[in-house]
Amino acid sequence: MTTSQAPAYDERLTAPRSWWVIAVLFGLSMAVIFLPYGVIAALTGLLVGTSLGAFAVSAQGSMRIRVVTGLLVVGDARIPLAALGEPEILEGEEARAWRTYKADLRAFMAMRGFISTAVRVEVVDPEDPTPYVYLSTRTPERLAEAIRNSL
Repeated sequence: MTTSQAPAYDERLTAPRSWWVIAVLFGLSMAVIFLPYGVIAALTGLLVGTSLGAFAVSAQGSMRIRVVTGLLVVGDARIPLAALGEPEILEGEEARAWRTYKADLRAFMAMRGFISTAVRVEVVDPEDPTPYVYLSTRTPERLAEAIRNSL
């Protein structure tokens, strides 16, 4: 019999509300563009434009971070916690610095520009060329605590 254990940490990063407003405005603009061709064409433009905008927002803005038994799961990636070192909480300018000029091209980075806080965790596995993991998160203290407690 297999027992399912609840994640120590579970966060779904979603796009800000303003992005969803922009998706609806894109649909409205498509409706206005097709309005000269008739009401049916305008409604079709509204439906298709809003759907395309919502799909783009969902694809670019959605990501899930979980800490489960022995693993850090970020989107489709599964990183063994045994390969990770001590987590570092990054806020404001320090988080921006690690997203930009301090960033290492070999690092695993799950960034969201609309989130100003992050957690950076060194990869201590000598077989892995990845120097660190950078994760945008709205609750960096909780994520760091979950990683520390699961090590």
